[in-house]
Amino acid sequence: MNPLSVFALAALVATSSLSTPANAQDDTVDLGTVVLSGGLTPVAANAYGRASTIITAQEIIDRGITTVQDALRAVPGVSVNGSGGNFTQVRIRGGEGNHTLILIDGVEAAGGDGEYILSGLETANIERIEVLRGPQSVFYGSNASAGVINIITRKGGIGDEFRATFEAGDGTTLTGFASKRNEKGGVSFNFSRARDDGWDFSDDGGEEDKTDRQTMIIKADYQILPALELGFSFRDATEDFDFDSNSFTATNADEYVVDSDAFATRDEQTFNLYAEVSPLNGRLTHRLSIEQTENERTDNGGAPTETSTDAIKYLMSIGLDEEPVAAADQLLNVLIEKERDSSSSNPDFERNTDSIALEYRGGFESGLDLQAGVRLDRNDPFEAASTWTLGVSHTLDNGVRLHASKGTGIVNPSYFELYADAFGFVGNPDLEPERNESTDLGVEVPFLDGRGYVDITIFDETLTDEISSVSLTAGGFTYENQTGDSTREGVEVSGQLAVTDDLDLRASYTYLEAENPDGSAEIRRAEREFAFGATLRAFDDKATFAANLRRISSLPDTQFFGSFETVELPSITTLDVSARYALNNTVSLTSRVVNLTDEDTMEVWGYAGRPRQAYVGIDARY
Repeated sequence: MNPLSVFALAALVATSSLSTPANAQDDTVDLGTVVLSGGLTPVAANAYGRASTIITAQEIIDRGITTVQDALRAVPGVSVNGSGGNFTQVRIRGGEGNHTLILIDGVEAAGGDGEYILSGLETANIERIEVLRGPQSVFYGSNASAGVINIITRKGGIGDEFRATFEAGDGTTLTGFASKRNEKGGVSFNFSRARDDGWDFSDDGGEEDKTDRQTMIIKADYQILPALELGFSFRDATEDFDFDSNSFTATNADEYVVDSDAFATRDEQTFNLYAEVSPLNGRLTHRLSIEQTENERTDNGGAPTETSTDAIKYLMSIGLDEEPVAAADQLLNVLIEKERDSSSSNPDFERNTDSIALEYRGGFESGLDLQAGVRLDRNDPFEAASTWTLGVSHTLDNGVRLHASKGTGIVNPSYFELYADAFGFVGNPDLEPERNESTDLGVEVPFLDGRGYVDITIFDETLTDEISSVSLTAGGFTYENQTGDSTREGVEVSGQLAVTDDLDLRASYTYLEAENPDGSAEIRRAEREFAFGATLRAFDDKATFAANLRRISSLPDTQFFGSFETVELPSITTLDVSARYALNNTVSLTSRVVNLTDEDTMEVWGYAGRPRQAYVGIDARY
C-alpha cells in the first residue's frame, strides 16, 4: 500500500465530487466537539490540526466496553499489547510504550520516570477518552513524544445524579457514582471495585491469574466569585494481581513463560488543586495548579518501588481579539512549569525541569485555523531541550476538512537506563534524550448528507537517539543511543455511518511500517490493524445490541531466550458482543461476551490472550 496514493485519492474525492453543505453533518455526526487536551487550553475539534480520536461515554455504553484498554483497541494508530490481563502497554504510531503520555483528568498517571501500565481501568464512570496522535511535548513535556491519552472521569450535570452498576461472570465489578451540581459548580464521587478471575497467562494448564482493583475519585469545582474558580481532584487506586513470569535462560518455547505463584500490588494516587482568575470579562485568565502523582509497586511481598512526580504550573491566556478566552478566535497561551520526579530505585537521583511554553491559536473567516507552539525545558541533569509544533485545519465550503501538522517531541532516559545496577544491567549516565519529529496530513470527508464521515491521515515520524539495550563484552547489558534514525510511517483511517436511525457502523484501519536504524522491524507494533463495529437499537430504543470485530496481522515480537530471535506472531481475530435492555427510564440489564469464538490469541510472545468469557449485569441511574 502506498500511503501517499491513498491520501491523494481521498483528497480528490473530497474536493471534486462532494457538494454537502458545511453544516449538513450537524444533524448526525458531530465534528465540532472540543478536544480538552489538544493544547494549553481546550481546542474545537474542527479547528485542531493534529489527528485525534474522542471516545465518548455514550459510545462506551453502546459498544459494551468495560475497560480503557479495550476502548483503545479500536483507535487507529494505536497498538495495545498485553502480557496477560493486568499488564498492558500502549504504543502510538510505532513509538515505544513510554513515548505515550497517559493522563487521568489531566494529571500524569505515571509517577517518576516510567510509563503507565494499563491494568483494567473501568469505563463505567468515564466521561470521555481523548487520544491525540503525534508529538505533544510542547504542551506536556517529556514522554509525550508519540502522543497523549487523556482519560476524563465524570463530574455530573446540573442537579443530583446517582449511578450504580454490577456485573458478574468471569469476575465481578461494582461501580458507584454520585454528584451534586448547580450553575456555579459542584462535587462528584465515583467508586469501583473489580475482580477479574483472569486465566492462565502461561497457557500451561496452571492456575488462573487474577486481578483485584479498587478505585476512588473525588472531584469538585466552584465559582467562588464571578471571576474566580477553585477546584480539585483526588484519585486513589489499589490493585492486587497475579502474573506468570518468564525465564531468560529457557532453552525452548515451553520453558519461557513459567506458570508461577508470582503476585504484586500497585498503589496509585493523583492529586490536582487549581485556582483560575478571569478578569476583564474573561478576556484574560490566570490559572495556577499544583499536581502530584505517587505510585508504588511491590512484587512478591518484597520492598516497594516508589515513584513520584510533583508539578506546579502557571498558565496565562489572553484573547487577542478582545473576546473572552473561551470564545476568542485569536488566542495566546503562556505556560510556566516546574516539575520534579524521583524513584526509590535510585534514591540518590531525582530530576528537575523548569519549562516555559508559548502557544498561539488563530481562527480566520476563510475557514482556516492555525495552532503553533514552542517549549523550552531546562533539565537537571540533562541538557536543555526545545520542542515545537504547528497544526493547520481548513474547512472547505462543501464540509470537507483538511488537517495537517508537524512538530517534535522528546523522551528523557529513565532512571534504570541511566543508573541501573541490577538484573544484569549497568546504566549509562551519558545517555541523551530520544527525539521524535513528525509530519502528518489528513482529510475528513462527510458523506450521505452528513450521516457518515471518513478521516484518512498519512504520517511520517523519525526517531533519533533511540535508546536500546546492548550486550557488554564482559557479560550483562547496558543502554546506548542508537546511531541513525528509527522510522515510522503509515496510514490511519477511521469512519462512521448511520445506516438507518437504528443502525450505526464504525471502522478503523492502521497500516504501519516501524523500523530500527538497521532496517529491522520494531517489535510489538502490528503492520496492519483493522476494527469494525456495529450498534443496533431495537424495541423502541429499549434494546441495544453491539458487535466489535478486531483483526491484527504481521505483529513481530522477540523470543527473549536463546538467540533472541524476532518472529511474527499468529494473526489475531476476535469478536466481542454485548446487549443492553432498558427495563424503565432508570434501570437496564446488560450482558456481554468477550472473544465469542474463543480464538487463541497472543499479543506478547509466549503469553496467552483472554479466552471466551461471559458476563451479565445491571445498570441503575437516577
